[in-house]
Amino acid sequence: MEFKYSKNFLKLAASKVLKYFLRGILIILPVGGTVWLVIQMVRWLDHLLDFNVPGVGIAVILVGVTLIGFVGSGLLLRPILDIIDDLLEKVPGVKVIYTSIKDFLEAFVGDKRKFKEPVAVQMGDGIYKMGFVTHKDLSIIGFEGFVSVYFPHSYNFSGNVFIVNADKVKSIDANSSEVMKFIVTGGVTEIGEAAKTEGES
Repeated sequence: MEFKYSKNFLKLAASKVLKYFLRGILIILPVGGTVWLVIQMVRWLDHLLDFNVPGVGIAVILVGVTLIGFVGSGLLLRPILDIIDDLLEKVPGVKVIYTSIKDFLEAFVGDKRKFKEPVAVQMGDGIYKMGFVTHKDLSIIGFEGFVSVYFPHSYNFSGNVFIVNADKVKSIDANSSEVMKFIVTGGVTEIGEAAKTEGES
């Protein structure tokens, strides 16, 4: 009887120790990982710019990017930036990469921010999924009355593959590369122009 009691006590103690150990990991890893990444970034920038004083490299980068943003907002450089923008959007291959990155960044910090309308979408009876509305008018690709909602994954940059009944699938009347760009950017890039072009040709 005493042996059984001590065995249960040891199991309970081991369970508590494991619980506190895992909780310690949950506290240490995010903080430690963030500190480590920041230190590595500072060291890399200092080494890249050949500075001996720690932190000067990242300070130079931050000031430089801020100055570029300030100068780029002025009227004098705006036409030049527009020319570069148009040029990059016309180069095959480069266009998809450039516009995808540009649209995705503008969705967070630009004037055309997209991820600013959080919604809860009913997926089933009493089941809701949270996301962000990225487009309210999809009539250009045949989805009148529909909206596009971006569902970000928790702690991951990935997507899901679903096997669905064929009669539940609706074809999209748009260029496949434009649709791919629309998907990988979380639905923030424009696909209307591609659909219009195909309709006119």
